[in-house]
Parts: sequence; C-alpha cells; structure tokens
Amino acid sequence: MTTKTNHRKIGLISLGCAKNLVDAEIVLGDAKRHGYELTTETDEADVVLVNTCGFIDPAKEESIGAILEAHRRRLHGAKAGQKLVVGGCLSQRYAADLAVQLPEVDAFMGLDEIKGAGAFFDRLLDDSREEPLVEVSRRAAYIPDYDTPRVRLTASHTAYVKIAEGCNHPCSFCVIPRMRGRHRSRTIESVVKEVEGLVASGVKEINLISQDTTYYGMDLWEEKAGPRQPVDAARGPGLPALLDALSAIPGEFWIRLLYTHPAHWSDDMIAAIARNPKVVRYVDMPLQHIHDTMLDSMRRETDSGHIERLIARMRAGIPGLTIRTTFIVGFPGETEEHFSALLDFITRTRFERLGVFAYSREEESRAAKMTGQIHGGTKKRRQREAMLAQQVIASEHAASQVGEELTVLADTVSLGRTEGDAPDVDCRVHFTRPVKAGEFHRVRITGTRGYDLEAEPLQPA
Repeated sequence: MTTKTNHRKIGLISLGCAKNLVDAEIVLGDAKRHGYELTTETDEADVVLVNTCGFIDPAKEESIGAILEAHRRRLHGAKAGQKLVVGGCLSQRYAADLAVQLPEVDAFMGLDEIKGAGAFFDRLLDDSREEPLVEVSRRAAYIPDYDTPRVRLTASHTAYVKIAEGCNHPCSFCVIPRMRGRHRSRTIESVVKEVEGLVASGVKEINLISQDTTYYGMDLWEEKAGPRQPVDAARGPGLPALLDALSAIPGEFWIRLLYTHPAHWSDDMIAAIARNPKVVRYVDMPLQHIHDTMLDSMRRETDSGHIERLIARMRAGIPGLTIRTTFIVGFPGETEEHFSALLDFITRTRFERLGVFAYSREEESRAAKMTGQIHGGTKKRRQREAMLAQQVIASEHAASQVGEELTVLADTVSLGRTEGDAPDVDCRVHFTRPVKAGEFHRVRITGTRGYDLEAEPLQPA
C-alpha cells in the first residue's frame, strides 16, 4: 500500500519497556502509511499519543502524569482541535475506567489496535463525537510480521526485534498475561526476513525481545505435538534454531538476548550462544529471588537448586558471559532470613549487571491478596542494602577490565557499549577521543568511572 499525504501530524510520548517502544514504532508506521507526519513538537500535532506502561505502580503514576501534562500543554498554545490519545498497557487494562476518570482524553486504543492506528486517528479527527473513542480488544492476540510498517525510534545502528508476544507464566506478582494475552511466536522465516532488512539498512545490533524469549517457538511445538504432550525446549522451531538462522545472515552485527526466563534454558541454548560469534556473550535473565519459599510464593516455576546449577552451566559453557538479572525485595511474606539468603546469593554469585526492585502490589494479581504484606520502609531498606552490595561487585568488575582490549559499539562520538551492555539499561564506555558513531571500534580499557569504563580507541576515527 502506498503512503498517502493528508498533512496531519502525530506527536508521541512513549513510556515503558522496549516491547512498548516497538508497539509505538508500529503505531507510527501505520499512521505514516495513512499520510501522517511524525513531529517532535507535540504543540504542532493534530494527534498526541501517550503510549503508556501499566506494569507497576510507579509506571502507572508516570503514565497518568504524562497524560495530564499533555492535556495541560494543549490548553496553552497547542494546535487547535488537537486530540489526545492513550495507548499501551494502561489503556489495554483500564480503558473503560479511564474513560470516566480522565475526561481530558479523547480516545483510548488497545494493544491489538496498533496495526490499524492510521484509520483509528482518521476516525477520531473526522468525527465530531463528544464521548471518547474507545477501541480495545478484550483479549490481545496480535503479533507483528516482518513486513509490518514501522517507524524506528532507536538510533540507526541498533534495533529491537519482537520475536513473540504475550506470556504463559503464572507469576503471582504480575498481570502481564491479562494485558498481553497468551504467548505467541513468530516464525523463524519472519524474524530472519526482518533482521535481513535491518542489517541491510546498516543496523549493527539486533536486540531480540518478547515477554519471555526463551519460550520462543515452544508454542509452535505445542501446536504440532498436541496439548497433552510435554513441551521440550530442545525440540521444534525454538530459540537455538532461530539464533543459528540469524547468525547465518551476512554482515557484521551483534545479536542480543533480552528477557529470558530461567525455567526454559537448556544446554542446547547455551551451546547455540557459544557456537555463534554474532550472538553476544550477554544474557538478561530476571531471577526475582533465590529463597525457595519466595520462589514458590512468586510461582516462578523453578527453585534455587535449578538456578544455581543453571548459572554454573551457563558460565562454563559461554566463556566471558555477562549475566544481567533483577530481584524483587519486600514480596509478601519475605522475612529477614529470606532476604539474607538473597544477599548471600548476590555476594556469592557476583552478577556483572543487577537491578533490585521493591515489590509493587498489583491489583488483580495473586500476590495482592496475600497476607504478610511488607511495610514500605522495610522494602526500601532491603532494596538499598541489596544495591549497596551490588555496587561493590560492579565496581570490582569494572576495575578488572582495565588493560583489556575489547570491541565496542559507538552510540555517539564519545560514548559506546561493550557486548556486555544492553542499550539504555547498562554501563557505558567513555572514549578518550572522538570516534565514528554507529560503528564497531577496538579499544583498550584505560580506567573506570564508577560502573562505566574509559577507553582509548586503537584505530583512527
């Protein structure tokens, strides 16, 4: 379909995770196909979309704040007749309630509706309705394909590729399956075609994302094997086969795995990373806790023994591996003994990258109804103690890299990242002199800046 021209402009405020960012790119892609022009000046826009996050309370509060700020701005000099639209997870989850509570909003769009965003905006602008336009599918089922129009919002050298959507996990603290539906994988052929196009356009870093990338393809195997057959992560069109197929694409680029779950790792996955040089030695694997009582209450489908053995196998099978993880402290029923076990695990395991979140009580989640809710002050103290322990580990890890020669991807002329650092969430490399942005450079690490590194480029910029 050819792009139309209607001279209408759309402004975007996108919040939340990389998965939400891809949704925003799809919205803009379909809007562009309908003739809309993206503007960074929201005051000039005919439509302002606030793409919200609804995962935890702080994210909800940020989203509501962004919505109200967008409304305030249009009351003071914005384009006449400007429409305010709310999309993303918050809209998917609460559209009916928000339509009553936020009369400032003109329309609410669900997660499945992003594929038809252009027509949605047309209806909103062409209709003189007084009540808000609300289009939210009851159960999310959409997943993009390789030819889905997108307007990429990342730097030209890095991109996120959503390989699956939805989640089948029963974690008691989380309501994502209610918002995003059951897990559904794209085909290997679809992902390969998308990555081929990105690499051809000059992308140097492919970040594979979904709610659980390690579950990739297992739903397709379930469909073939039947509902009563056990799911085997090493059979069928799974993640190892996808990594092999992507690594066969010509060109110099990184493949990065984000959002993996410890329950679905296999020796075949470890071997797939080890045998494919384009797959960076980096794994993002949220563990949430280590004490078995907490893991059971969180319904994490694994236990401490499995986690400890898995980490040992991963580090043995993938030399130079960087593991990024996250933990939740202050979960209902967490005692000082449980927290001490977590601190001991952090100290012993020495994760290269680690984040700690204070438990957020999510309505409609199983954990919200649990007894033994922890006082907010206790949650903050435990979060602080865990992060202080990690600061020492992270500083020592950074110092251990001084003198090494590494390949770094330059995000700007002065800042880059090692293969052990994902975009936006991890550490950075500060170059001692300018380099060419968007390219790989060999550097020698000369010092540290807290968690960050300083490096001398070994070739001319």
